[in-house]
Parts: sequence; structure tokens; C-alpha cells
Amino acid sequence: MAGPDLHNPLILPPDLPVPQDDGGARHVAGMPLPDVSLPATDGSSVSLAHVQGRAVVYVYPRTGRPGVPLPTGWDAIPGARGCTPQSCGFRDHLRELQALGVAQVYGLSTQGSDYQREAAERLHLPFPLLSDAELRLQRALRLPTFEVEGTILLKRLVMVIDDGTITHVFYPVFPPDRSAEQVIEWLRIGVRRSNKGDFKDMRS
Repeated sequence: MAGPDLHNPLILPPDLPVPQDDGGARHVAGMPLPDVSLPATDGSSVSLAHVQGRAVVYVYPRTGRPGVPLPTGWDAIPGARGCTPQSCGFRDHLRELQALGVAQVYGLSTQGSDYQREAAERLHLPFPLLSDAELRLQRALRLPTFEVEGTILLKRLVMVIDDGTITHVFYPVFPPDRSAEQVIEWLRIGVRRSNKGDFKDMRS
């Protein structure tokens, strides 16, 4: 018989395994974005290489749906659980991000646009989700992945992009529901350094 929440994607279970830095994203900071157009949930196509100003892209494995069972063993995979809380965090903190100079926020996964569109509408996300179902961006950037039930999924990370170049990467990301807050704190440190005239490279 199904448990009391089969499955509630908004709830993070306690004692989730903490992902470790395996070096899979160490090469990403400093890379220019390839000119790859990805379908977005708002019906547009987005090439991150052409996004002007500062963008934040949170990369996640897959969002779940209420009442639909997760893949077998999902919660035991470090960093897998928490895509919905991460998305809600960026939704709830969007104005703070914008106040700190972020022009655009995107979510990115290998799920198809139709699946993503349901999540974006259900969660009332005020920004698009991008689909890399063909793994074109993943291959170009060599983004870290893992495989579950025959499907290749992206490992969770966050990229800060300035005029088409990746200037900072958060990896691994944990806990996922605090991902947006971690980005905000990093941005605030940058603002404080700028105000003090300290222009130390924030890519490290």
C-alpha cells in the first residue's frame, strides 16, 4: 500500500545523503556558453550564449509530480532529491536576485518541455525552464551526469553567467531548498567587495 505521501515533491525527507565534490564541474567556470538553442517552457528558444547581462541557471536532475512514485532508490542517490524545493526557492527569492543584478533566472534539466511545462505551471514559476533533452548543452560543457533507469540526468549545480560566459559554479549543491539563498549570499559578498573597492576575482 502506498505511503501517506506518494509522492509529495515539496517535502524533503530527513537524512538525505550529502553529495560530495567529485570534480565533475571543476572545468566549467570560465567557459563561454556554446550557441545552443534550447526549448523553454514559455514557448521560446533560448541560447544562453546570447543572454545579455547576468543570468543564473540552476541545473537539476528531474522534478517529480505529486502522487507519482519516484525512481527506485532515488532518495539514496546523493544530490538527487529536491528539485521542486530548489525551483520554489528561486521562485520565492526572484526579487532579491534581481535586486542584486540578476537579469534572468532559468531552470535546466534533461526532461522534455511538456513535462517541464506542467511543473512550471503547477509551481507558478515566474521564469522559464529549459530542456536539454538531446544533451547538446551537456556535451558542449561536459556537465556532470548520472543515469537512472536508463535515463541520463544532470547532476545538480548552479551557473552564474555574465554576457555568455560562466563566471561561477556552485557544485555540489546542498541542501537544494537553500540553493537560491546560497547564490544570494555569494552575490551580496560581491556587492560588498565592490563597495569597498576590492575587485578580487569572484570566480573562485
